[in-house]
Amino acid sequence: MVCMDDKSTDDDIQPAASTEEKDGKKDAPRVAFKRRSLILGGGVAGLALLGGGAAIGRTLPNGNQAKPEADSDEDSGPTLRKFVSTDLTVPAVSSWRHGAVTPGFVFVTQQVKGFNGLIMRESGEPVWIEPTKVNLTDLRVQTFEGKPVLTYWSGKSTGGHGDGKCTILDTSYAPVATVRAGNGIDADLHEFNLTTEGTALITAYVTEPADLSSIGGPASGYVFNCHVQEVDVRTGKVLLDWNAMDHVPIDETYLGLQQDKGHDGTTAKRAFDPYHLNAITPDGNRLLISARHTHTIYSIDRTSGDVQWRFGGKKTDFPIATDAVFAWQHDVRWHGNGIVSLFDNHLYSGSDGESRGMYFTLDEKSKTATLTQEYTYNRHLGTAMGSVQELPNGNVLIGWGTDPAVTEFDKEGHAVYEATLGSISYRAARFEWHAQPTTRPAIAAEKDGSNVRVYLSWNGATEVARWRIHAGDSESTMKHAGGAPHTGFETTRRIARAKVVSAQALDATGKVLGTTATISV
Repeated sequence: MVCMDDKSTDDDIQPAASTEEKDGKKDAPRVAFKRRSLILGGGVAGLALLGGGAAIGRTLPNGNQAKPEADSDEDSGPTLRKFVSTDLTVPAVSSWRHGAVTPGFVFVTQQVKGFNGLIMRESGEPVWIEPTKVNLTDLRVQTFEGKPVLTYWSGKSTGGHGDGKCTILDTSYAPVATVRAGNGIDADLHEFNLTTEGTALITAYVTEPADLSSIGGPASGYVFNCHVQEVDVRTGKVLLDWNAMDHVPIDETYLGLQQDKGHDGTTAKRAFDPYHLNAITPDGNRLLISARHTHTIYSIDRTSGDVQWRFGGKKTDFPIATDAVFAWQHDVRWHGNGIVSLFDNHLYSGSDGESRGMYFTLDEKSKTATLTQEYTYNRHLGTAMGSVQELPNGNVLIGWGTDPAVTEFDKEGHAVYEATLGSISYRAARFEWHAQPTTRPAIAAEKDGSNVRVYLSWNGATEVARWRIHAGDSESTMKHAGGAPHTGFETTRRIARAKVVSAQALDATGKVLGTTATISV
């Protein structure tokens, strides 16, 4: 097959589907959920293996008028986008923008029979759809051994937390490492934070006997004792295993024994969740740990495990102004120089109130806390989950958790971008990401009157600028049959009638990045 420079016109080029992007505000749906029903509803029995999942060559039967579409899946709830060149599906996303946003893609984990990973353009167009549909959370870009990597937790969601493992992928989506909790316990879904020392900070929930009489429960009760582990990524050695029960009294909890149905602590299967750790940030010889159910951020000495101070909750060491009190918080991050950010869920359940991203400055000597910035928009209320990310240009990205939206704010606190996700997402993030999969681009084709309609996609490829199509009556007679700019996740192009077809993915310089299979029409 001879490859020729693509000098064809780009007539009859269509994106697979479009998402809403407009100037001005777009109201996001108001949705309130109870947290445990979401986590349990997202449970996936067992772990899927990495790799596979996408069809790379599909021929449609004559007369089949299947087109890329958005469809409703009655079992999973959200409206799904479907494609022709691949069996992958993803909840439809709409968005608007009216200002300068930070470069990069948006990373979310929409819930569809579990939390599924999606990297998308700000328009909502998919870039990478996790191909195995493994139940995953905390999808983001981190740095490992000096290189950018894609990381996430995957496993079974159960009892408001998770039992699973943590995965690191390189820029071809090939596995780099798998991180598991040590000492006979499983990694929890809330946190997977890589450090510059080649270690990972993870949470774990362990059912243990406990005296609950201090909060009106049984003396011989059961709780989820939350652990924080630091694990060497390459060796799996556990370098730290801190647990909340050894350092935080159970009566610091705000969660009532009857508030979380089926988890009153009377049996091991009904274990009570007094702490609910959900975020860890390293800072030298200490860790900043967030406990949702005590409304507290703890500064922990890494060597002794002792609590150095508390911010928030019943025993706060930093008085907090009435209008700055936070509750049921997520995604606490320490930025140095006394600056801490968090997502204030505001309420445990219900439809009243408003969540917010918050930045505080703490003076650790005088024990004062000053609310320096807060971010709210359109009365978003994420009663669980949620995130706050400080972006490289000074903008801030808020993932609203159980209110299925993500909003970017500029330095002045104005909303400049929002995506409505179609389904809840544990966290949301924005990163620059450059990737080229080892898989082949996908292709499908169907007869279209006297012509042929070709469908092209390459899940996870970020550098494709154009497609070059070859076709003919046989593989030996194939020649250049047209070109098309890359338009969204799936590009479609009509060409002259042919019996076989293939295509090449090109970057902006015309370099061939990958070639599809050759398929019959």
